[in-house]
Amino acid sequence: MCMLALAATLAMAPARAQQPTQPQPRTAPSAAPGRPAAASIVDLPGAAPRNAVGALLDRIESGTVSAPQWAEVRPVTLAQLEDQLRRPELQASIGKGSIAVLYPNVDEPFRSAFVSMIQGIEERTKLRVRSYPVDPKVDTAELNTTLKHNGTRVVIALGRQGLNATAGLDREISVLVGGVLLLSESENVAGISMTPDPALLFARLRALLPELRRVIVVYNPQKSEWLMKLARDAARAQGLELSSHVAGDLARAAQLYPQLINAADPRRDAVWLPHDTTTVEESTILPLVLRESWNSGVPLFSSNVLHVKKGALFAMVPNNVELGRTLASSAMGMIAGDAKRRSLVPLRELQTAINVRTANHMGLNLGYQQQRAFDFVYPQP
Repeated sequence: MCMLALAATLAMAPARAQQPTQPQPRTAPSAAPGRPAAASIVDLPGAAPRNAVGALLDRIESGTVSAPQWAEVRPVTLAQLEDQLRRPELQASIGKGSIAVLYPNVDEPFRSAFVSMIQGIEERTKLRVRSYPVDPKVDTAELNTTLKHNGTRVVIALGRQGLNATAGLDREISVLVGGVLLLSESENVAGISMTPDPALLFARLRALLPELRRVIVVYNPQKSEWLMKLARDAARAQGLELSSHVAGDLARAAQLYPQLINAADPRRDAVWLPHDTTTVEESTILPLVLRESWNSGVPLFSSNVLHVKKGALFAMVPNNVELGRTLASSAMGMIAGDAKRRSLVPLRELQTAINVRTANHMGLNLGYQQQRAFDFVYPQP
């Protein structure tokens, strides 16, 4: 499921569980008004149906694209950006539509996540940008003509559907990608993946459980090798060992997890669930891993916030407005002449969710002040 983290952002915004005296959550407006709150019960061991959010996103986000050689995204510093924004020629360029946004033409609650990203883009540029909702069967030739007519120099493509719509654009129009999961180096795109940066995940893990020494992960190299390269360096920086295990199919993953968790030391080991649709399949693998983790006491953390609602200890979730701001900074840098060759980077604009019931089960009793360090707390009181 290529957009599960985005689905998580949408699903969990109204479900923030707070103590009566806690302040209001600092969340992006990613859920539609009036959307019912999530259940207050943590869905622990047992099979769970595939989430409807994921099912819909599978339909709207599926497909691949042969992308041109795009320049790498490199966010400029705030001071540099402010200097660039003061330049009259740059203000005039943006005002004429040199930055455009393509985003999936979908209904709520999914639309709100993309709207939040666009909000962040406009806050950073301090100007309205041209935004184009695109359908799966968009006429890319007509879109290309429209963008060129409007003087577009950089397109920020949101979601897999937005990325697909860039396939027919002229090479003179640079493309930055955001809001897409499981992009690999082979897709040759520049932008920000929705996959959380392992460095931030592991730093949060060590802050919660300082005695931990090893992170266990099962992954499919065809989907997650690029992420594992980053994870190995991130683990080393935190004084952790990354114990990675390859599973090319669901059957191998189902075989590995019980073996690894049963052999793990709950005081020194933790299991990480990355965004990998092979090894973290939602209807079979996830209930299995949750059950094994709960019974053994081995901490389980995830890159997907929906797993926290089901019983994982913690996860990190995109901050859509901040993501938009970072993409805007990168686009501004490209317009200003920053054309250094770069590639896809993991998401660093993140918020954190924790499951206090799971924490208590594992002997990690978080007080009120400690809970305030998290943006979302489950289950609801």
